[in-house]
Amino acid sequence: MSTRLNRLFDIGRLLRFAAVGVLNTALGYTVILTGLWLGYGDILSNLLGYATGLVLGFVLNSRWTFSNTSRICAGTVLRYVLSFVFAYGANLLIVLAALSFGMKGNPWVHLLGIVVYSVLFYLASAHVVFRTDRKQTPEKT
Repeated sequence: MSTRLNRLFDIGRLLRFAAVGVLNTALGYTVILTGLWLGYGDILSNLLGYATGLVLGFVLNSRWTFSNTSRICAGTVLRYVLSFVFAYGANLLIVLAALSFGMKGNPWVHLLGIVVYSVLFYLASAHVVFRTDRKQTPEKT
């Protein structure tokens, strides 16, 4: 397998990303369900749920998942936010599609959105967000 594929499927990194994701998902899903219970509606509840985990996810993923020990630069933060917006946009499309089919307030819809978001965000993090940090490390052949 090539070095690039090894990085994509690095089991340790994937497990660390998943652990951070479990923390973010538990917190975010709790906020979503709380928002739905409080009557905030699907969109606002979903937005609040994802917003709560954004900073925690960046810190844990940059330091622990992707082992970035260098100083955080604006480019990394911008790539992280743009990757979040992309993945969150896919999540939001799922929620909006479900709403168009009359599935208002359905927690399973949000859970599906979380899965799609997680896969897209991992791929973006591995290939876009922390790419500068990987280039600083000599590649193994």
